[in-house]
Amino acid sequence: MSEHVYIFDTTMRDGEQSPGATMTAQEKIEVARQLSRMGVDIMEAGFPAASPGDFDAVRSIADTVKGATVCGLARTNEKDIDVAYGAIKTAESARIHTFIATSPVHMEFKLRKTPDQVVEQAVAAVKRASGYVSDVEFSAEDATRSNWDFLCRIFAAAIDAGATTINIPDTVGYTVPEEYARMITYIRENTPGIENVVISVHCHDDLGMATANTLTAIGAGARQAEVTINGIGERAGNTSLEEVVMALRTRRDFYDGVDTRIDSKQLVNSSRLVTHVTGMMVQPNKAIVGVNAFAHEAGIHQDGMLKNRETYEIMTPESVGWEQTRLVLGKHSGRAGFKARIKELGYTDLGDEKLEELYHRFIDLTDRKKVVTNADLTAIVEEDLQYDPELFTLSGWRAHSGSDGRAEAWVKLNVGAEEREASAGGNGQIDALFGAIDRLVGRECELDSFHVDAVTPGEDAQGAVTVRVKFGDQVYNGRGVATDIVEAGVRAYLMAVNRAAAAAEVSV
Repeated sequence: MSEHVYIFDTTMRDGEQSPGATMTAQEKIEVARQLSRMGVDIMEAGFPAASPGDFDAVRSIADTVKGATVCGLARTNEKDIDVAYGAIKTAESARIHTFIATSPVHMEFKLRKTPDQVVEQAVAAVKRASGYVSDVEFSAEDATRSNWDFLCRIFAAAIDAGATTINIPDTVGYTVPEEYARMITYIRENTPGIENVVISVHCHDDLGMATANTLTAIGAGARQAEVTINGIGERAGNTSLEEVVMALRTRRDFYDGVDTRIDSKQLVNSSRLVTHVTGMMVQPNKAIVGVNAFAHEAGIHQDGMLKNRETYEIMTPESVGWEQTRLVLGKHSGRAGFKARIKELGYTDLGDEKLEELYHRFIDLTDRKKVVTNADLTAIVEEDLQYDPELFTLSGWRAHSGSDGRAEAWVKLNVGAEEREASAGGNGQIDALFGAIDRLVGRECELDSFHVDAVTPGEDAQGAVTVRVKFGDQVYNGRGVATDIVEAGVRAYLMAVNRAAAAAEVSV
């Protein structure tokens, strides 16, 4: 058995059969170039007989793509095979892939043919195809629901007629790994001439086992995997190219060194391109190419990653095309992840006490935001660094208002070891809250300006409020950040009050 597994990509054929995933001819060419760049061995460019547009797209790919075999799909009839050859004949390396159903339900109800007639049609098609090209693949559609002895019979006949690759597809995603392995082994042991051809597998994900079935088949001797980028395809999709490639590479020990020639650093780029041209988004937790594939939020995981990335990663993000691991900061994050991100942002001179204060601000924020971004953290740090230690610290606030514009507010402040609270009314919540703060600090201040900016995008974005407050003849600036604009305004006002207190403009 060869130690090389051929990657047969069918994104442009089976993948395009996903509802809504139709690609234009130019988009197919872009995908084909990327597949060649990534190192696929064979790309199934389409089904030339399906439509004039598909024929033209396959022919354009054959004319332009180098470095990979270009394959055209054809049913087992003369017209399909002739049209397929017409589309791929200019390719640097060309293959015709012909197929016919072999399961009892397909032969009886779809084809309305006897097993003998199916074998006869398969042989005629393979012979015609091999008269055009030396590389012919034969597939037994719905093989996993077919009689195993009948499969051995039709495969032997196809090999004798000139087939160089025999495909054993799990067309409807019916089989399970153990059964599929036994099937591959049985066919290898009972099909004359099978040792002279490549055994291929093509799995669908109806039961969520496409990748597992493909890998098990490779373990049983298959040496071509038919796959798609992002696992797109009919119904629940096909085997995911990126999963097979990285499973073989990551577990070379288990698969006895079997590998592909794929440049794995192109996996993410390929995924993004296919997402762009088909409009089919990748789920965040998708293996290898999902945005969360190398993201860690839990504090225990982040701590382990910071000590040794192998604690929670079995491959590097760089090896598949991501820039780096993402330590996502959220409510499950711990101090280690938080402190590491703060240092990454350039705040390397903060002491442990200050970091602890900022960590508690961060934890408060995670109760309001699912994910805390770098911009959020920068806002928290910058707000804290703009003034000396607070004389007045916010302990709590509450405000409510109605359609008449009048509002009532309550504020609680810590002044050293003392806790003070006051209530006030005003023309809106901000005015009422500022009035309550004025009562607590013992002086009425004049608001000169109030400005709001969004710090981060999204519904749970933080807002930044900047205020200018007059204390007598002096003006002090303040800035506050929070997911609640009202609270951001309170924090900004308190910053200005603290600056005035530090300058002895207000008493404590």
